[in-house]
Amino acid sequence: MTTTKKLTDDLFVAAQLQPEDMAELAKAGFKMVINNRPDGESEDQPSSAEMAAAAEAAGLEYAHQPVVGSNISETDIDGFDAIVSLADTPVLAFCRTGTRCTTLWALSQADELDNDTILNTAAEAGYDLSGLVGRLDQRRG
Repeated sequence: MTTTKKLTDDLFVAAQLQPEDMAELAKAGFKMVINNRPDGESEDQPSSAEMAAAAEAAGLEYAHQPVVGSNISETDIDGFDAIVSLADTPVLAFCRTGTRCTTLWALSQADELDNDTILNTAAEAGYDLSGLVGRLDQRRG
């Protein structure tokens, strides 16, 4: 089974998934999968079309929201938040390592949660987002 890491009761993250993971994820109770990797980011990754077909075959909703990890925009953050907010839950978001998805979640929560809560939640899932403090503060404006 794919290793999933819990951020909230409704949102989990994972590293790169494969099409054959989708049936397992559906059996585990997930309702939606979000792919945050642009197609072609690495040679060994399946295409979004392959992932979408496998998700659909397993009865999962699927969203492709390609985000460049080194250049996460406000539009990316708001888009991720909208997808998660409107989805049947639980949702599993994936990227190469899970860090990009966790970063999107963290930045989308800046108005709701304090930095310690966000950073501790990420750390419990295995992600060090301490470098994000300035951006979190900026999001609160």
